[in-house]
Amino acid sequence: MCLAVPGKVVSIDHQADPLTGLIDFGGVRKQACLEYLPDVRVGEYVIVHVGFALQRLDEESARASLELFDQLGLLEEEFGDAWEQAARQEKESEVR
Repeated sequence: MCLAVPGKVVSIDHQADPLTGLIDFGGVRKQACLEYLPDVRVGEYVIVHVGFALQRLDEESARASLELFDQLGLLEEEFGDAWEQAARQEKESEVR
């Protein structure tokens, strides 16, 4: 299954053609094409599907979606071991 997953824009490569950026999906970071949202800014949340940022999303909705996807096991299916490892590291850092 391929989900449209919300993520936070961490950086934007304005020199890239097509325009790309680094997106953080709750600890897993991946590059995505930003051509459909050329005026997006670092810190904003976007919905990414098959490597393309398709629309903006407010932070509250993004976090709620990520939490629900995690509870349903969909993030592990989408991101595999990298998601699980990032989630574990985040939980461990919260305990410290």
